[in-house]
Amino acid sequence: MPYEEIKNVILEVNEEVLTESMVSNLIKQLPEPGVLQMLAEFKDEYNDLAECEQFGVVMCSVPCLQPRLNAILFKLLFTEQVENIKPDIVSVTAACEEVQKSKSFATLLEITLLVGNFMNAGSRNAGAFGFDISFLCKLKDTKSADQKTTLLHFLADTCEQDFPDVLKFPDEMVHVEKASRVSAETLQKNLDQMKKQVADLQQNIDSFPPSTDEKDKFVEKMTIFVKEAQEQYTKLCMMHANMVSLFEELGVYFVFDPKKLSIEEFFMELHNFRSMFVQALKENQKRREAEEKAKRAKLAKEKQEKEKQEREKRKGNPVIDINAEGDETGVMDSLLEALQSGAAFRRKRGPRQANRKAGNAVTSLLASELTKDDALTSVGTKKPKYSAQDVAEMDIGHEDSQDMLYTLQLTMQCAMYFLN
Repeated sequence: MPYEEIKNVILEVNEEVLTESMVSNLIKQLPEPGVLQMLAEFKDEYNDLAECEQFGVVMCSVPCLQPRLNAILFKLLFTEQVENIKPDIVSVTAACEEVQKSKSFATLLEITLLVGNFMNAGSRNAGAFGFDISFLCKLKDTKSADQKTTLLHFLADTCEQDFPDVLKFPDEMVHVEKASRVSAETLQKNLDQMKKQVADLQQNIDSFPPSTDEKDKFVEKMTIFVKEAQEQYTKLCMMHANMVSLFEELGVYFVFDPKKLSIEEFFMELHNFRSMFVQALKENQKRREAEEKAKRAKLAKEKQEKEKQEREKRKGNPVIDINAEGDETGVMDSLLEALQSGAAFRRKRGPRQANRKAGNAVTSLLASELTKDDALTSVGTKKPKYSAQDVAEMDIGHEDSQDMLYTLQLTMQCAMYFLN
């Protein structure tokens, strides 16, 4: 861009061409006033000067260059300054109103005070009327006997079970987090800086010499801007004063000194407690789920063990030992029940053997035992229809002999029981 065109853009305060970075660089690279006056003496030798000197000669022809550039930069940055200050004021104002109007948070403080007084019963701290707001974040430091939970977990669980409305307080204090990042000191400095810049601009306009260049629109445009800037600054000051007043009322409500406890510190305490309370609710839920899971696993294991024992009992079907000590009536009842239900005959069958002699030999041996005259005559029974030799010669398969073996075994035990 030609140097003369740059000069005209500055005179016209053309914001379509002028940018923040451009004006900032001009201010940084601007020579001292004495150097500019020296360069102005070489305007007749313009063509013989180097480019940097030519640029200096053109710029020094602009009246009140330094104040003009500062005013233009302030105008370009003013909207950004307002956007930096206003949201902070709004956040703190909204946070003050939310905290003071939250009924759920007030109830939570009552419960906390009640729990604290109950725990301190009999001590010098018993019967307290209140507590410092910083105590809220210390609830997590008091742990249970097993070191697994804290007083904060107990408080969250109590509220969840008996006072569910208290759980609304995190949603009723949504601006607390933003307010915790606001520095009251920085906010005041920004307002003071804006006040000074507006005052300096008004002073420059009032003392600005009449311009003979028709392209010079500085006074015209800046007069309009300074009026708007003054209005914006006044509104910000009113908002800030209201914010300070609300915070002082909050100090009275929670009994703390606003001069000793800053806005940033107060809302940081509340923000941290809010986050810890929500986290405690989540941890309580996880703990309950884990306990329920462990309980289900225990019940499932007990059920599995019971089923396993029942399967082993059904699978075994052991021959009852009538010589064992105990209730003989119970032994006979079990034996008769096995015979009546047919469980005594349900034996696992193996493959049929080609050679049946082995089965016949076993059957013959058992038949011989049963056909002894002394055993049969002792119970007054009749002589069997078949002899031991007849039974042995019967064509009985191995599988059938296994069933018969088991049945005869039970029959023998019954006979021996009654004989005894």
